Amino acid sequence: MKRILWTISSVLAALGIAAALLISLNLRGEEPLPATETLQSTPVLVQRGEYLARVGNCMACHTTQGGAPFAGGRGIETPFGVVHSSNLTPDRVQGIGSWTSAEFWRAMHHGRSKDGRLLYPAFPYPNYTQVTREDSDAIFAYLQSVPAAPDTNRAHALRFPYNTQAALAVWRALFFAPGTPPTEPTQTAEYNRGAYLVNGLGHCTACHTPRNALGATTDAKAFTGGLIPVQNWYAPALNAAHEAGVKEWRTDDVVALLKTGVAPQGSVLGPMAEVVFRSTQYLSDADARAMAVYLQGLPQQDRKAPATVAAPPASAMARGGKVYEQQCAQCHGDRGQGEPGAFPALAGNRAITLADPTNLVRVVLQGGYLPATAGNPRPHGMPPFQQTLSDEEVAAVTTFVRNSWGNQAPGVGTIEVYRARERRGM
Repeated sequence: MKRILWTISSVLAALGIAAALLISLNLRGEEPLPATETLQSTPVLVQRGEYLARVGNCMACHTTQGGAPFAGGRGIETPFGVVHSSNLTPDRVQGIGSWTSAEFWRAMHHGRSKDGRLLYPAFPYPNYTQVTREDSDAIFAYLQSVPAAPDTNRAHALRFPYNTQAALAVWRALFFAPGTPPTEPTQTAEYNRGAYLVNGLGHCTACHTPRNALGATTDAKAFTGGLIPVQNWYAPALNAAHEAGVKEWRTDDVVALLKTGVAPQGSVLGPMAEVVFRSTQYLSDADARAMAVYLQGLPQQDRKAPATVAAPPASAMARGGKVYEQQCAQCHGDRGQGEPGAFPALAGNRAITLADPTNLVRVVLQGGYLPATAGNPRPHGMPPFQQTLSDEEVAAVTTFVRNSWGNQAPGVGTIEVYRARERRGM
């Protein structure tokens, strides 16, 4: 009997120690909140906050199509269920009208809501934790200035155990610690400004870094590319020349890509087109250049020798060539050369030969549209072929363009086309 009681006591003691450690890890770096609001809002602060909110692309997640700005309610699909964005307007019941700037800072820096609940990292506080208090206060001042909307916050639809605070506390203990703005003493102020924007408000690693089975990223794999769980597009590596690295580009061309969506070496499509449309086109020239300088300075991956790619079946190439001639050649040219300033070249295009063909298949199915920006107000677009081409034809034409005019990449199968349709409910 004494042995049983001793065992039970030992287990309870171990659980108590584990619980205390878990609580400690989830409270690290937090300080008591001040009793009253101390922020004095000014028109200059609000204007700066509006700019920073655009840099962080806050509206993209916190606004539904046709809904009031920042009123929340957008469903964000994750491998663990759906997270619904919250109301950020100054409504005192549903929004953040009753919050203080310190409570908002705690949400940004520590991932904790006004009532103390732990927030899900679909809200990218693992990146926003690097944002300065001054910038957080400016964003808060701006959000307090937008029209209040009484839209009710929607409950998340996450599977058990991911819908529990206990599971989230374990995740945070394993993968999250409050951070500070990244600085490299040996680098220029411009480079460090770019690092701050890219890693903090811009939260570029949230998409361009692979995630583990629990949805966390690691610094060791930052910018190495990965499938975006939320949108099911492949975000190419930003530190690899054969994917989306820009180290060898002219800095002005990187700036042009960020601000207009178009550069001589390529253009943006898919989720990145939305980022340019809603966010990066509004960057100041200095900030856009700082981001470009930082991205060009990323340590590059060592590219392994490309594996030998088996030639696609002649029948697939013949069928794909026929589809290309009928549907694609008019814009992209008989030799995949494209038309400068209008239609991108497919020959030698690294987006065409990515190891993961998801993006190419998605563009063929749902079309490709550049963002309308001040620097490119009337961009050309590609129509969708999801209702025109069968899965076999899409597989054949994508295989054809990946293996013509000097391109070389594995062929595309109908199962990959089916999965692309399935992801979008096509």
